[in-house]
Amino acid sequence: MPSAKRVTWAQLRVGIMAIAAMAILGVLIFLLTGQKPIFTRSAIIYTYLSDSAALQTGAPVRLNGVYIGSVERVELSGLKDPRRVVRVVMAVEWDVLRQIPVDSIAGISAESVLATKYINIRKGQSATAISPGGELRALDTREIEDLVQKGYSLFDSLQALVNRADRIVSQVESGKGSMGKFLVDEEFYNRLVAVAAEAQKVTSAISSGKGTVGRLLYDETLYNRVLASLERVDSVMQEVQQGQGTAGKFLRDPALYDETRATIAELRRLVNDLNAGKGTAGKFLKDEAAYRQIQDLLAKIDGVIERARSGQGTLGQLLVNPQLYESMNGATAELRALVKDIHANPKKFLRIKLGLF
Repeated sequence: MPSAKRVTWAQLRVGIMAIAAMAILGVLIFLLTGQKPIFTRSAIIYTYLSDSAALQTGAPVRLNGVYIGSVERVELSGLKDPRRVVRVVMAVEWDVLRQIPVDSIAGISAESVLATKYINIRKGQSATAISPGGELRALDTREIEDLVQKGYSLFDSLQALVNRADRIVSQVESGKGSMGKFLVDEEFYNRLVAVAAEAQKVTSAISSGKGTVGRLLYDETLYNRVLASLERVDSVMQEVQQGQGTAGKFLRDPALYDETRATIAELRRLVNDLNAGKGTAGKFLKDEAAYRQIQDLLAKIDGVIERARSGQGTLGQLLVNPQLYESMNGATAELRALVKDIHANPKKFLRIKLGLF
């Protein structure tokens, strides 16, 4: 049976090994998950902000986007200056400290609206580097707040769009609207299928050479006729261009062109003379006396017609008196009979004339 001393020593060794294993495990976890080297010397620098903008302890500190340290603390400064309400304590690598000019500017940045905030230092141009315990000038955090507010507004707009899209999809799924009927209405689908079938029949008929379009595409005779017509049109155009025929002479003959221009000029002069009241036609259009005479003549003609319609005068009696009409009709009939008798027996009337002599 082992002694108590050996048991105690064995337990001590197990404990030491467990502690060493835990220490090694912690170092490995830190090395795998952390960005700061374990044995790197750090320097503390400060910056003051009006608002922390949800900046957390342990947030990265970057110099122009390159990691150089982390935030040790974010605390209230106790100062009354509204621009120095929050103090940010930053631990940066000692070797990088000499690369940070004193006129550098620190500000809160974020990779996106909802991402973790971090301190980003924009490198200045001064030849003097910041010393340990020094202070960097900070940007106003209101820019971050404005960005966050704009992000919230953007999310609200996106949410409204998503809601509208969801309502539209719901209406489409329920068969409302043109798109909904297009998707769920069986009758509309059947009509569409019928139209497609008819279109397929028409296409098949055209492909087989049936109908006007099919013959136009596949009938060689019709094609030859169209080609011959085009050739005739082309020959006519060539004749016109060469000055042959009436149209060709009209286009090519300068004498005909000059005559046409002269005729147009004469017509223009004639129209001008008419507008100026020259000549018989011009006086007829422009002379007031001629206009009054024509008006008086028309008035007289109108009076004659009215008297005739009322039965006045010979012409009026002829129009309205049936007795006169019948007498004239009888005289016309007797005259027609006399003329017919003369044509039938002209010797009878000649003998009468000879007897008179």
